[in-house]
Amino acid sequence: MRKPLPLIGTPSASHPGGRSALTCRFRCGDACFQEVPNTTSNAYVGDVIAGAIGRRSMMRAAAAVTVVAAAGSATVAGARPATAATADSVAGSGARKKPGHGSRAARGLRFDAVAPNTADAVTIPDGYRQNVVVRWGDPILRGAPAFDPEKQTAASQAGQFGYNNDFLALLPVPGERHRQLLVANHEYTDEVLMFRGYDPENPTRQQVEVGWAAHGLGVVVVEEDRRTGALTAVPRHHLNRRVTATTEFRLTGPAAGSPLLRTSADPTGRKVLGTLNNCSGGTTPWGTTLHGEENFNQYFAHGTRATDKRYGLGTGATERKWERFDKRFDVGQEPNESHRFGYVVELDPYDPHSTPRKRTALGRFKHEGATVRLTDDGRPVVYTGDDERFDYFYKFVGSKRMKKGSSRAVREHNLSLLDEGTLYVARLTGDSPAIEIDGSGKLPADGEFDGSGEWIPLATATSRGAVSHVAGMSADEVFVFTRLAGDKVGATKMDRPEDIEPSPVTGKVYVALTNNTNRGVGANASADEANPRNANKHGHILELTEHRGRADSTRFGWSLFLVAGDPDDPSTYFAGFPKDAVSPISCPDNVAFDPHGNLWISTDGNQLGSHDGLFGVATRGERRGELKQFLTVPTGAETCGPLVQGRRVLVAVQHPGEIAGATVEKPASAWPDGPGKIVRPAVVAVWRKDGEDIGV
Repeated sequence: MRKPLPLIGTPSASHPGGRSALTCRFRCGDACFQEVPNTTSNAYVGDVIAGAIGRRSMMRAAAAVTVVAAAGSATVAGARPATAATADSVAGSGARKKPGHGSRAARGLRFDAVAPNTADAVTIPDGYRQNVVVRWGDPILRGAPAFDPEKQTAASQAGQFGYNNDFLALLPVPGERHRQLLVANHEYTDEVLMFRGYDPENPTRQQVEVGWAAHGLGVVVVEEDRRTGALTAVPRHHLNRRVTATTEFRLTGPAAGSPLLRTSADPTGRKVLGTLNNCSGGTTPWGTTLHGEENFNQYFAHGTRATDKRYGLGTGATERKWERFDKRFDVGQEPNESHRFGYVVELDPYDPHSTPRKRTALGRFKHEGATVRLTDDGRPVVYTGDDERFDYFYKFVGSKRMKKGSSRAVREHNLSLLDEGTLYVARLTGDSPAIEIDGSGKLPADGEFDGSGEWIPLATATSRGAVSHVAGMSADEVFVFTRLAGDKVGATKMDRPEDIEPSPVTGKVYVALTNNTNRGVGANASADEANPRNANKHGHILELTEHRGRADSTRFGWSLFLVAGDPDDPSTYFAGFPKDAVSPISCPDNVAFDPHGNLWISTDGNQLGSHDGLFGVATRGERRGELKQFLTVPTGAETCGPLVQGRRVLVAVQHPGEIAGATVEKPASAWPDGPGKIVRPAVVAVWRKDGEDIGV
């Protein structure tokens, strides 16, 4: 029986990473309360960082002042445009020194940092404006009705913007000035916040079918108002599209057609209905979008096999009880259906009638996202992390070169690029003796925080077939049970590797590791040189440098770029930048780059008593490590999908009001439409009042 939790308050310590009980239930199926799926003795990446708080940190870090979270008034952001809470409106007299003010800051980060706060609003810097671009339930397809929370149906939801927007992409719309194509992930549904009187033990078929329609992907054209700067959705545009849990997908690549993927509904093993729990993603140089299926395990009931356990499937009923209404969600009745989820999905947003594809060559696990770069000779390289405690991160190197052009033949060729190539997993090695790593963040004798790494090949797919590089596993098994392949080759255990992004300026690769409160607890692996702290509740970011700068290299160097937390905590580190001049940050999740090469970080599960937010940090030059908070999100929300263009920042405000005990009848947030209205996840745009570029 679940222990009752308060309706509103700071994150409960019983929920790792600061997530509320609702978040744990509906996004990842209480994953942090289950046994750690990875029980191998592989090296733990935490051990690779513990030497991380290096000599540079000790020399450059200044004495920090105490951080006092500035609790703001519960300003509610309204509708189009949303009412902004600004830095001054939430900053209390006890707020720490504002970091990197004015022209002294790195280019792109010249704004007044937002103070930590608990305002029920999207809080932005002084001199900036914001508006809600599109929210859950807004009609985007022809014939879709206006949103009515009391009259939800699957048919209406399938034509409306989906629930819990996460990853965002913006692409040009040919021939239409001031318009862009917004692509969004709809990760999961919060039924208790969607339906009045929802009974979690007895959901109705209508509620379940609305949930199916609210999952998936959304494509909607957005238009800029050149007079105000606002960005708004264009309903009924011919490019607008919804992809749901019942949309037909193609399984492609080396595992397509495998007996491991065949079901009674699809004896070919090549067609699957829907995509689930799409978290982050990426855009490709050939104009498509990638979407990572993450916590798919929570949708499948009655998993009893060892492979089910390794992937986190439960042995009993699921939270949403979908298995009552479709047998494919019951592993006991359809043992292979769960094998058809956990992939990277590729979508052609310019063709509303195209069939999305699940790319088996990129492996099956809890994909946080997928980001792409090209090798020197034009082949795709895809980085992706497995968002699980003590699991791994991966790289796929394609064997076919991208073609330039817009003809149909070129398009079809480029849509095959992610089906052939080699899948690798990362192994990291530290350069300090293990005896010097005690899990407290105390630096080793060499005062350094770096090491080397190698990409271990798992399997190679070609047009003639696939070859496994893992002893005792077939190629099909490697691509379907990729976690087990990583176990066998001794991959390095990580602290929930989430978004991975290569810098378009330097080529260095940044890995967001959100947290792992289980590190060093009980029989779990303890700290090693890649992680300075046991019971790591704040997370960190690794910086990887591919050997000779080649994206297809099988070797890399790594260093610790950022160790998150309160800057007063001696275990924190900000690339050597003085710690009295940075914003506190906790639980890095999604990352992105601005045109200046700064890394922008969104957080999920802040453990410092304030709301999650979006931060920018310089990655090079004399201000490397200068980290500043740009915005915070409302009560119970997570910051997702950051996009930083020259003149605009977009964020997906996911699961606002997701606080233990909250319901439609007892909301914990009034965002975005104000008191008396149902809480709705939404996409928000932020821009400068004067129309100039962000942070310059």
